[in-house]
Amino acid sequence: MAVQRYELPDFLDGRVTKENYVRWLHRKAMAHVKRDRLRLSEAITNTIYKQQIHVAVCASAGRDWYTGEALAWEKISTYNNDESKADRSIYKAGFALLPTVDHVLRSDGAFDFVICGWRTNDAKSDLSLTEFLKLCRLVIARHGDEAAAAAELATTE
Repeated sequence: MAVQRYELPDFLDGRVTKENYVRWLHRKAMAHVKRDRLRLSEAITNTIYKQQIHVAVCASAGRDWYTGEALAWEKISTYNNDESKADRSIYKAGFALLPTVDHVLRSDGAFDFVICGWRTNDAKSDLSLTEFLKLCRLVIARHGDEAAAAAELATTE
């Protein structure tokens, strides 16, 4: 069987090395395969997931699929667990736009992947797109504009 080669997408040229990208791609595929083998009945392979995630990366043009924000591709494979333990949420906040992979359930019941920031993926969690959008609308309806929400927060502290 021939080894699949993954070319560095043009938008990553000069931002990350091909080696770092392929390493990230491999690790993301492995993590999703491990998780999905426990949840899904279909045959899942690392090669198939790598191909699908690579397609999602190329389609992303480097942006969060949900928010459109430019992702911090330079941060892939730089997360440090020891620094995270020391600085906790402050450290993690610096990785809000770290590219990650999210499952999107298609209408036929199969999964596709999209690329989004870590913060977005955390907020969405296991929600479907419809459920996530409903949650976002509820937050906006509850808090309206940013100034009004900040004023309300200040009165509750």
